[in-house]
Amino acid sequence: MSSPNQLKNLRIAEEKISNNLFIVSAIVTVVTMAMVVTEFFTCGFFSVVRIEFFYLGVLMIYSLHKELVRWLGEDRIERRGEYFVYAWVILSTILFIINFLTRGRFSYFPNCYTYGVLKDVTMLTLEVLGVFIITRCLKILKIVLTKPKKGL
Repeated sequence: MSSPNQLKNLRIAEEKISNNLFIVSAIVTVVTMAMVVTEFFTCGFFSVVRIEFFYLGVLMIYSLHKELVRWLGEDRIERRGEYFVYAWVILSTILFIINFLTRGRFSYFPNCYTYGVLKDVTMLTLEVLGVFIITRCLKILKIVLTKPKKGL
């Protein structure tokens, strides 16, 4: 069994790692969003963004690590990860509104074949929401498992 001091030191170290992972996730989010917006407004001038898998991996690592820190007993964890969800939902909505107001200008190339950036950003947004839901389920699971039993 580890001593309370070792557990406290572990929590402190893991909280620092969590903060660093948040910063990395925020930077990768901004880069990914900039690439998506650039791809959207240039209508295919640049190659298709293929950073989604990497981005989701970084986001998943940050989210799961944050939950592990919470399971270590850290109760004052900030809910900064939600900003990623809100940012993607807002960005996706704005891109769809722009596309709507321009009568599909960003959905099709001049030679009439479909351009997939809106589909890609929709999928990425839904995947980010999925990461959020998974971590929320883990939080609920922790609460259920650590809740004191009644009648004992």
